Amino acid sequence: MNIILNGEQKNIADDLSVMGLIESLSLTKKRIAIELNQNIVVKSKHKTTTLKEGDKLEIIHAVGGG
Repeated sequence: MNIILNGEQKNIADDLSVMGLIESLSLTKKRIAIELNQNIVVKSKHKTTTLKEGDKLEIIHAVGGG
């Protein structure tokens, strides 16, 4: 199925969870925030939130600074 990931179309497996996508992108150790269809997905919901055809997902990387 197709989703929009950070503004670009991406083909992913059906019934993939947010966590499954994070794992497939090798981002499990990164500090990231997930926005799905303009709503923040809290980390505790990553495993139970299933992506659907046409979803718009933004992955934002946290960057430290001072």
